[in-house]
Amino acid sequence: MEAAAPAMLSWMTSLADATRARTLRLVERHELTVADLCAILQAPQSTVSRHLKVLADEGWVTARPDGTSRLYRLASEGLDPAARRLWSLLREQTARMPVAEQDDHRLARVVAERRSRSQAFFSTSAGQWDRLRREMFGGRFDAVALAGLLDERWTVGDLGCGTGQIAETLAPFVAIVVAVESSRAMLKAARQRLAALDNVRLEHGELEELPLDDASLDAATLCLVLHHLGEPQAALAEAHRVLKGDGRLLIVDMFEHDRAEYRQQMGHVWLGFSRAQIEQWLADAGFGGVRVRALPADPQAKGPALFVASARRARRSNGHAA
Repeated sequence: MEAAAPAMLSWMTSLADATRARTLRLVERHELTVADLCAILQAPQSTVSRHLKVLADEGWVTARPDGTSRLYRLASEGLDPAARRLWSLLREQTARMPVAEQDDHRLARVVAERRSRSQAFFSTSAGQWDRLRREMFGGRFDAVALAGLLDERWTVGDLGCGTGQIAETLAPFVAIVVAVESSRAMLKAARQRLAALDNVRLEHGELEELPLDDASLDAATLCLVLHHLGEPQAALAEAHRVLKGDGRLLIVDMFEHDRAEYRQQMGHVWLGFSRAQIEQWLADAGFGGVRVRALPADPQAKGPALFVASARRARRSNGHAA
């Protein structure tokens, strides 16, 4: 107990000032700059900065850069449990101070002004927003981030993985990715690309005869693969076999087109597929809940229009997979 006393006394000293207690109550609720706190506390910059330094030295607040300013917040994650209890008691008392209600009103105004500035930016930049976002973050971040919707317990098959781009995208969000490829050259490239990912398993094999056990995948993808296959229906039947009951299949491929030169240039066997053709093949393979949707055209893309098809491995009414 004696060893803990100096720390407790130091914490109590740092919070003994009413302005510091008010400050800590405010930065617990929102990240605030010195200018924000000056407006809310109605105190000069030198006074606010001095109080923040005391709180920072004792570990009560942390700060991060925000342009030419710094944003301060309560260091909740780094607080000692005893310090948390002390602050909990003091927060309750500080909230009862007559000036606390005024602090709350001024804090709400500061937050509302921030929101107004943000809305003003979007009002003037709406027409340029897509370009600005692409310049700042690239053109693919949103599609990659959507993989976060996947169940982290899943085993997902990247069927026809090519050089491993899809597997690389999925791996951080699921338990295991099983990447299957028939081309040894492609598989070698994928192995190099995915070497740092310990939850990706690479398999050499044909999609019409997958080297996977029955009901071993929770979901599977066939991305720009079917048009290379002599028997797409066989690949869909195999995907159905290796999926668990209610497992999901996602297909990305081309709609029908007339670019016959692709047969020679890129080894295409099929010149795309019609919506009805894909729907029928999936139904014949035993899938239900089939949906086929056109993907938005990329203005810079030179290839045919793409579609995405999704389906589920159907279950029988008794709960067993169909």
